[in-house]
Amino acid sequence: MLPNKESISVEFKTSFNEDVIETLVAFSNAKGGTVFVGVSDTGKVQGLTVGKETVQNWINEIRNKTNPQLLPDAEELIVENKTIISFFVQEYPIKPVATRGKYFKRTGNSNHLLSATEVANMHLQTVNSSWDYYPRPHKTINDISFEKVEKVMNIIKRRDENFQFENTHEFLAKNELLLENDKISNGCFLMFSKDENLYTTIQMGHFASEIVIKDDVVNSDDILTQIEEVMQFIKKHINKELIITDTQVENIQRWQYPLDALREIVLNMIIHRDYTASSNSIIKIFPDHILFFNPGALPDSITIEQLKANQYISAPRNRQIAKMAKETGLIERYGTGIRRMRSMFIDYGLEEPKYEMISGGLAVTAFGLKFEIESSDLVNMKKENQLINKEKGTEKGTEKGTEKGTEKGTEKITKNQQLIIENMLQEPSITIEELTLIVGITASKIKENISKLKAKGLIERVGADRGGYWCVQNK
Repeated sequence: MLPNKESISVEFKTSFNEDVIETLVAFSNAKGGTVFVGVSDTGKVQGLTVGKETVQNWINEIRNKTNPQLLPDAEELIVENKTIISFFVQEYPIKPVATRGKYFKRTGNSNHLLSATEVANMHLQTVNSSWDYYPRPHKTINDISFEKVEKVMNIIKRRDENFQFENTHEFLAKNELLLENDKISNGCFLMFSKDENLYTTIQMGHFASEIVIKDDVVNSDDILTQIEEVMQFIKKHINKELIITDTQVENIQRWQYPLDALREIVLNMIIHRDYTASSNSIIKIFPDHILFFNPGALPDSITIEQLKANQYISAPRNRQIAKMAKETGLIERYGTGIRRMRSMFIDYGLEEPKYEMISGGLAVTAFGLKFEIESSDLVNMKKENQLINKEKGTEKGTEKGTEKGTEKGTEKITKNQQLIIENMLQEPSITIEELTLIVGITASKIKENISKLKAKGLIERVGADRGGYWCVQNK
């Protein structure tokens, strides 16, 4: 039976032309498929007039215009008393296949023209290799840090009692990190580079709103060092809830996000990033969510839907880097990190992260807890406030803080009020207009929240509206 619409493995063409050959190439570079000639793109059968040698001539043309040569299975069909021709090709074992020097791949119900990078990656995957195993141009063993190599060796030695490498050169050579003539692989350069480099750059920002940035850092270290540095930046800028009593601070804290789950996202970003892409990885931390962007599409065999349904088999983009990450214990098993990360968010009482393909890369959005913070948490902010007041020439409102610091330990403030207080601590002379942009509410709502904070004795205005400043108190 004739399919009723085009799909990832079905294409309709009214006549035989170059587009038919391009589609057969696209099918062979994906999962295979069939082109039905004599059918409109809406699925209406129009039919063909074919001679004795017509189909064979078409097959010869397909073979002559493809490299490696494609030999599709052709069949003459009678549908609605009209003749149509079907051409079927399987997925080609050694990719990619080209026509007239161009490479296509089937994506959805259309043909995608592959870039040079996509062509290279497709071939490497076909021959069970990856980009990180290949030599790094113009880089040698002199460009890496042996101290970093030894650190990794010691980690593996503690985990594997059969570890027997005697020196760094042997370790690097056996793992194909060190190549002939003291050349190094791409993976070796990214993992053990002596100096910072542009190829690993991650841009990180802490945003009060979509347009107001409070902190930004650019990290270009080796990728093994980056993992902990990125996690430190994230922990610095997400909230945590403390339980505080009248007598002591109990050793209980609840982070806004499950840290182990965030670590899995960071690991996936760094290990599976497309390091041949020109764009950088990006992390944006907002008050209630974090956006992680990584250049590089998902592997050909995995869709967003399959990722969400846990119906996929792991296919590391950077096999050498993934292997080293596994041996050092950064990842437990290939393909389980995302599953465990999603479970951790659910167990934490949060919705699963959102996945999107944007700008040639994968974006993951994690949503955090929206808990209220105990006003007594502001005890930890008091010292900073005292320093600010001293610089302003006064310590007003701070003397009573020690005696009454926990009297209202059970009184809660809202998330917006917390943001107002935090920004007053950072900038005592901050204006209503500036708070409006940062908190994301109207000026009247800012004033209303300020009035409530004043009534609770948590803030006080020192001086006039112009030239004065805010004093955060802890009563």
